[in-house]
Amino acid sequence: METVHEVIRTHARPSPEDPPMFVAWRDLRVAKGRFALIATVVTLITILVTFLAGLTGGLAQQNVSAITSLQADRIVFSAEDAQSPSYADSAITRDQADAWERRDGVTAVDPSGISTTRVSAGDRHETVTAFGVAQGASAVQAPAPGHVTMSTETAQELEVEKGDHVRIGAKSFVVTTEPDITWYSHLPVVRLDLSDWQDVGARPGEPAPFATVLAVSASDTDFAAADAVAGTTSEGVLSSLTALGSFRSEIGSLLLMVGMLFGISALVVGAFFTVWSIQRQPDVAVLKALGATNRMLTRDALGQAAVVLLLGVSAGIAVTAALGAVAGSALPFVLSPLTTLLPGLIMTALGLAGAGLATRSITRTDPLNALGSNR
Repeated sequence: METVHEVIRTHARPSPEDPPMFVAWRDLRVAKGRFALIATVVTLITILVTFLAGLTGGLAQQNVSAITSLQADRIVFSAEDAQSPSYADSAITRDQADAWERRDGVTAVDPSGISTTRVSAGDRHETVTAFGVAQGASAVQAPAPGHVTMSTETAQELEVEKGDHVRIGAKSFVVTTEPDITWYSHLPVVRLDLSDWQDVGARPGEPAPFATVLAVSASDTDFAAADAVAGTTSEGVLSSLTALGSFRSEIGSLLLMVGMLFGISALVVGAFFTVWSIQRQPDVAVLKALGATNRMLTRDALGQAAVVLLLGVSAGIAVTAALGAVAGSALPFVLSPLTTLLPGLIMTALGLAGAGLATRSITRTDPLNALGSNR
């Protein structure tokens, strides 16, 4: 194997005119096996990170897409003493909705009912989340009274088409279909008129519920004051997602795993280049004795790490894209720049940070060691 000593004997003293990353390219050509090994490890870690990121995005979409699709500024919950907002426990009254409608700056107050129910068509049944939407709502389009809007995918599961009848509880509804499916807590969403939802959601011996939450659109409104007057608590649409218990626990666990994989990638790359730098110390000392600067050698080492990382990360993203295209129909998987390119950039940055720590042995090498008796 050709060493840096042979490179030095063949080529003159390093100078600013030398091609950038001269030693790095020679190392990459000579030690192909070592660099192929670390590039393969980086590829595998990238596949793990990006595939898990895509799965996290898919699970999040199946959990809260019905909420994130609402065209609103705030989600208003009923206030429970010493409790955080919760979609499961919230119950808005008509008086609270009226109080929000009277606030200055409020342009729309859309009561929304949310409940889990079953849709039946003949001998077929589907568990769904029913969203009750008031007529004229701006946050989402409401179906006509006596109608239920569902996705074509849900309709296919029930083997019904537009204009057919299905049953929810004791009531019959005419089916209206739409191409896009929305999800809430991993259940497909169907939309009802709010009055229909109130009838379906009523329990024997109890008053019919008015709504679960309010979707409020407003500008220049003091939300804290409005909450105090109405006896409610409100959150932004995105921040309200933590009020869904399944989303908080599920996404928190998956993001923790993604973060740990990022840390592992930085440690693996850093450890590899630390060992590689230690092995190169005698050769680096000779280069420094011949006039190479710390800046030149550090740039050379980091450039070498960048090449390996870019090759490994690019290969990993390509594999994830291929797997995601195949698995997208069977798994809740989102293939987007947010789940592929962003994790790849983070992995590259962390890998370079780990490699940067490994270059300390280069900057600390004493060139006199190259001329000592131990050489």
